[in-house]
Amino acid sequence: MDVGFVGLGTMGRGMVRQLLAAGHRVTVWNRSPEPVRELAADGAVAADGPAGVWRCEAVVSMLADDAAVESVLLDEGVLASATAGVHVNMATVSPALAHRAAELHARHGVDYVAAPVLGRGEVAAAGNLAILAAGPAARLDQVAPLFEAMGRRTWRLGDRPEIANTAKICANFMLVSAIEALSEATALGEASGLSAADLLDVLTGTVFPGPVYTGYGAMIAERRYEPAGFRLELGLKDIGLALDGAAAARVPMPFAGVLRDALLEAVAHGRGEQDLAALGETSRRRAALAPVDDLEVREARDKRT
Repeated sequence: MDVGFVGLGTMGRGMVRQLLAAGHRVTVWNRSPEPVRELAADGAVAADGPAGVWRCEAVVSMLADDAAVESVLLDEGVLASATAGVHVNMATVSPALAHRAAELHARHGVDYVAAPVLGRGEVAAAGNLAILAAGPAARLDQVAPLFEAMGRRTWRLGDRPEIANTAKICANFMLVSAIEALSEATALGEASGLSAADLLDVLTGTVFPGPVYTGYGAMIAERRYEPAGFRLELGLKDIGLALDGAAAARVPMPFAGVLRDALLEAVAHGRGEQDLAALGETSRRRAALAPVDDLEVREARDKRT
């Protein structure tokens, strides 16, 4: 398939490489030129601007948030001249934006598919993403080979694009909830003299197996937050989307408010660019446990315990 791809962050670059490996022709554009040059060396075609990708058969985008999608892709002039038949937005955006985007695309004869993904950068690079897709059935059939190249499984969730975004927001709410629980439990263990590594071994070897607890648990136990596979500030964005959706649907989500405040606290302490696992440091700070580089406080704590 002749594919245009917009948004070449860590996720996007891995996805483009999987499309190239599967034999698709991929034309790429990004606001910063370095990733374009990098992928051109791998066989992608550099677009002459955002409008260039819309001359392809299908457009795939992987941008950070609603604002980026609005500014780069929801352009009346660009859509009016588009020859692409379908736009597949694989970013985590609000259901409201998905609904608005579908209407705008339809006015210009372009179908809109929402297909947010579950998985970090290394998962995208391996072609093992979980893809949550919703949109016109015929278009989902058309772009299925793209999903097969980028992911291990696709869940088709109907013809309303906003439903796929709702599913992704629910999943991320549960992910951040698990990380906050791990962070608080690890702080309790450390303050009581239980090593984070031993606690993690108990938890993942019994009632909490799986990639969330093993992966994020190891990062919290090792206090390893860089390089970020999923930036903490993006987690804050996603919990904000969950709260917005809850307000619109009149669904109380009290714990989402707790998560938002924990994430805000972490961002306020300069951890927005670190991995989401850096929530572990928020729990440690609340418990008056030593900062990672505060040897004097650490030694005093060790004497106390």
